Amino acid sequence: IVDQQGRFNLNNIVRGGVTSAADVKRFQHLLQLLDLPPELAISLADWMDRDNTVQSGGGAEDAYYLSLPRPYRAANRPLVELSEILLVKGYDLQILNRLRPYVTALPETTAINVNFASPEVMVAVMDNLNLPEARRIARQRIGHPFESVEQFREQLAVGMGGTQDGMLTVISHYFMVKGYVNVGHSQVKINALLHRMGAGWPTVVWQSEQ
Repeated sequence: IVDQQGRFNLNNIVRGGVTSAADVKRFQHLLQLLDLPPELAISLADWMDRDNTVQSGGGAEDAYYLSLPRPYRAANRPLVELSEILLVKGYDLQILNRLRPYVTALPETTAINVNFASPEVMVAVMDNLNLPEARRIARQRIGHPFESVEQFREQLAVGMGGTQDGMLTVISHYFMVKGYVNVGHSQVKINALLHRMGAGWPTVVWQSEQ
């Protein structure tokens, strides 16, 4: 079971069908930390936003996708599952695998859980935070998770870690469950995204088998 709110939710970069410039900037920061092209954030925003206007800096809409050898249209909706980004301009399997430990695709706007976020994700979403400081915080929380965002902020150096309200949390509602079933000489891989609110049984957002 893997907590998903410690990762950057790619669907945050388009809110209500409109590109969120602040979240695009945060994703670009993460891409740069991972030595990936920042224009990948623009092409993904165009893929998900509801208009057909190409954004400067690397965007692509229907005209680009319909010109491909196997044409298709931009989705104009949020991602359902992370591997969908392989359809987006500029993305390939190598880039997807580089991103996997740091990003997710959740069905609503979500905050970052500071008890599970990698140092790279913390740096991407928080102002003036550097990797050495983020790594120190990540080591400190091992065995001693933060009970509140305020407690987390108290551990940061002065002047570091500014964010907009609601960007951080210590609670997660989304989890990825990965399982393997052996039947004779065959193995089936099962992935399921779960949503849990309160103490009740979680609901399955989606499930896939391979």
